[in-house]
This record gives sequence, structure tokens and C-alpha cells, in this order.
Amino acid sequence: MQSIKKIKNLKGKKVVVRVDFNVPVKDGKVEDNFRIKKGIPTIEYLVKNGAKVIILMHLGKDGSSDITPVIKEFFRLSKLSKDKVEFYKNVRSFKGEEENSKELSKGFAKLGDIYVNDAFSVSHRAHASVVGIAKILPSYAGFQLEEEVKNLSMVFDKPKHPFLFILGGAKFSTKMPLIKKYLKLADSVFVGGALANDFLKANGCEVGMSLTDTEGYGIDKLLKNKKLLLPIDVLVQKKDGTKEIKNSHQVLKDETIIDIGPQSVEYLNGLVKSSKLILWNGPLGKYEDGGDLATKKILKEMTKARGITIIGGGDTVALISDMKIENKFTFVSTGGGATLDFLSSGTLPGIKVLK
Repeated sequence: MQSIKKIKNLKGKKVVVRVDFNVPVKDGKVEDNFRIKKGIPTIEYLVKNGAKVIILMHLGKDGSSDITPVIKEFFRLSKLSKDKVEFYKNVRSFKGEEENSKELSKGFAKLGDIYVNDAFSVSHRAHASVVGIAKILPSYAGFQLEEEVKNLSMVFDKPKHPFLFILGGAKFSTKMPLIKKYLKLADSVFVGGALANDFLKANGCEVGMSLTDTEGYGIDKLLKNKKLLLPIDVLVQKKDGTKEIKNSHQVLKDETIIDIGPQSVEYLNGLVKSSKLILWNGPLGKYEDGGDLATKKILKEMTKARGITIIGGGDTVALISDMKIENKFTFVSTGGGATLDFLSSGTLPGIKVLK
């Protein structure tokens, strides 16, 4: 990738910047501005060096969302002049964006002289505003994209040991390649969240009404790996709504696992203290159902860790923002699916094209 610092002369140039400002908006106000903050340094640098910036972004899935609240929040945070920064329409409103249409890519390219990708979290998608335009204009990586690549590469490019990988959330099919890869690279791989239910079930435990995946994924083989760590105890929700801490082997058929238990938290915190590199992706419980306590406790312990601490995954990052501890880790990724794909393959379509 070529950094924007390699651009020799920005004076009078129009620079098209793809950002990911796809943030939660409620009642016309941005609820979490984490991604907007991360995108500002690149835009400020370009403007400071004489460029006019045209921003490409999406909001929502179908392109119907109004980006006005995001624009307001951006200018409130950045203090940049509106004659120096222009927001284009929601790119998802254009037919052909997700299909990487050549015609649409050409249309985007006509907006400027140079293209900058600073949207790591959408770089796993071969869309017109991410890949198509980069094949037409001279293309560079923004500061946030560079930061993502540099920091996430630490976990597979000569990682420090002991190396602890904590993996939670659901979506087993997308996380299985990660489990297999990091059972080789890391010293310990702790699996929590809905992912753990499948492992516990394969290990002969009852998981009751808990979310599981119907596919096998060769879990039986992975269970033999001594690096794989599973919850010792869990927090379950009973049919009447009450909650109870139980040993992982004591769950009943009408109960639902919503979090890992205190013994598991204590054990994990011990590993956090002794590790030189900690990578975490995905919450360890159903935080929307009150299963967020374990995740928050371990996140707090990680803020005191001496080792390198790297956090990825949209849901985990949302909790971190809520706890206002974003600056207490070595690095917090803006990506969800992109972070998973990058950790698994070491590159992304939106990165490959920046040559």
C-alpha cells in the first residue's frame, strides 16, 4: 500500500476519500462517533496540504438512510471548513455499488484526481467505492487503514508470547478459520459467547435452549487441542427469567446460557495478566439479554495489562465505547467482518488494489 504521505503535491487536487462513517443514528443524532473520530486525521492532513476532499460513505444497508446527522457530527468534531470538504451521496443508494459496477466506478472516479481508502471496515467488500474506483485513479491508503494493517499484522507476523486469543460472539462459519489458525499461532485460545455452546455440546455438555450451529465444522478434532479453552462455569437464564451460575456440565434442557461465569472470568483474568499479546474479538455473552458482565470485567482487566492489547469486532467495540475506555488499549479496530477476514487471510480486496 502507498501512504497518502507519498503524494508529492496535493495543492489544488480533488481527493476522493472512502470512509466508513456507518454509525448508529437515533432521532437524527449520532449515538457513537468512534468511527468518525478515527477518520478525521486523514481528511485533516489532505486539507492542510491544499486538497479539496470529496467523501464517499454509506449509512445503513439499502442506501435509504439520510447521512445529514453524520455530516453534522463530522463538522462538529473536525472544525474543518465546508468549502474544503464535501460529502457525496450515500453510496449504497447507487445501483451497482455492491456489484462493483464499472460504470459506477467510473462515475465515482470523475469526482476527483486521487483516491484514498480510509475505510478498513468495508475493505473486505469488492464494491465500486472500495475496489472499482481504486483501479481507475492513483490510489493511496489513509492513516486509519494503515493503522489497522500495522496493528492487526502484529498478531500473525512474529507475535509476542505468551499470546492469548479470546474469541466470542456467534457466526460460527466465519470464525472457524480463525480458531484453526490461531490454535497454531497462539498459546491459548479461549472460546466464549454462542461459539462456546457448540464446543460444550460436542464435549458432552447439555446447553439447553442456547444458540448453537447445526453444522459440525470438525469440532471433535479441535477439542483434543490443549490450547483450546472453554468456559468452566456459565450464567444461565431459566424459563421463569431468573438467572443462576452453574458449572458448564450442569445446564438443564430448559435453560439458556447467556454469559460465562465468575470462575471462567477469574481464570481468563489470570491469563490476561501473564500474556504479552492479547487479541480479542466478539463478546463472551448475550449482552443484549444482560450477559455483558463477564465481558466488561475482562475488558477492565485488559486496560491494566502490561502486554499488547488488540480489540476487534463491532459488538465488543460498542461496549468499549459505552464504557469510555477506547484509549486504554494498544489498538481498537474499527472493523467487524473486515477484522475477521484480515486476521484470517492477512489481506482484503480493498487493500490488494492499493498498489
